[in-house]
Amino acid sequence: MKTLIRNATIIPMTERNLFFRGDILIKDGIISRVEPSIMEEADEIIDASEMIALPSFVNAHTHLSMVLMRNYKDTAENLQDWLSEIFPIEDKLVDEDIYQSSRLGCAELIDSGCTVFADMYFNAWNTVKAVKEAGIRGIISQTFMNDDKDAQWRISNTAPRILEAIGNDDMFRLDAGVHAVYTATPECYSIAAEWVKERGAFLHTHLSETKKENDDCMKQYGMSPAALIESTGAFSVPAYAAHSIYLSDDDMEILKKHNVSAVYNPSSNMKLASGVAEIAKIRGKGINVAMGTDGASSNNNLSMIKEMNIGALLQTVSMMTPSAVTPYDILSMATINGAKALGLDKRIGSIEVGKEADIVLINTEDINMAPVNDPLSAVVFSADRKNIDTVLCKGKKVKEHGLLLTVDKEEAIAKTKERWEDILRR
Repeated sequence: MKTLIRNATIIPMTERNLFFRGDILIKDGIISRVEPSIMEEADEIIDASEMIALPSFVNAHTHLSMVLMRNYKDTAENLQDWLSEIFPIEDKLVDEDIYQSSRLGCAELIDSGCTVFADMYFNAWNTVKAVKEAGIRGIISQTFMNDDKDAQWRISNTAPRILEAIGNDDMFRLDAGVHAVYTATPECYSIAAEWVKERGAFLHTHLSETKKENDDCMKQYGMSPAALIESTGAFSVPAYAAHSIYLSDDDMEILKKHNVSAVYNPSSNMKLASGVAEIAKIRGKGINVAMGTDGASSNNNLSMIKEMNIGALLQTVSMMTPSAVTPYDILSMATINGAKALGLDKRIGSIEVGKEADIVLINTEDINMAPVNDPLSAVVFSADRKNIDTVLCKGKKVKEHGLLLTVDKEEAIAKTKERWEDILRR
């Protein structure tokens, strides 16, 4: 199967601020040519004359099934108060809740130009099922909380179910998702890290999301969350850390030393009044910074294109300079840096020959986009979900001309609403 994307404004994410007019040829899901003009026959030709082509977005931290709790308890005073409302709901969840809400989550990801996400949630075999049906990629986590005995139980009882659901599908990987230092003991982190090391996977955790988390960790263990996690050996394996707001210089050195990626979650951090991550400083230390939406219950959506816009503006106002984080920096976090954080940068994250064709086409012929003086600025500051015209995952269309192709949107909405109403009755 050969697909030719013709006459697009291409932002390949291979070089700072690079964009050019050109064609992209895809053969059996792989980018085979990226040139100013390609004269080759193809099974399908996509006219992208009024479109921007760039790598599809990488959501490096979310909780997909939490779309169930969208617009619920939105006025909690802080993360801890919010969690006290959320945990009781999560205790009620069953497989069908996770499956149906995952379908809705996949629809929202695709609709906003995202084809891969790093998830941390329960009963994840149901999420795998939904993601396979949607035709996108899933970096799924086996969640870890509590102590060493609980960690061993999860490895023996729930991880095999997730692995069975994944099978030999290379669109997935199973990581360890250790929730946080305030919900998991150091022994739990150690066991999860050893499990990851044995399997050649990654470790996914929340890190220094709130000042309270840092203060409580110092009081209990005499060290910061980053130092505590390092002491358990959990940063000796490939790792990515969501939020990373309250990092000291020493904490940043820990992340740099172990090549831990920080994941920027601006909307959630603002909504829960958690704080503002020092992205320019973190990047200046040589730490890879990716981007994620967090869950739709603390965001309240899964749109990476919206997250880029908010993330850029938040850095501008917090640093009091528009150059604190440039459009290219933000796009990097949402594409190639996200791929690096998840260990997928050899496969996706940029438009290059030999990489798999995860590509988004953004329609610029709309009132919020014209004129496109700078394509990078247009994507970060002007574009919205309605501008996402076509989305390809490994060369296969999952959205075309604004229409979802692999998830029935209306059904996903209806089923998720049914599940939520049932949850409230339990």
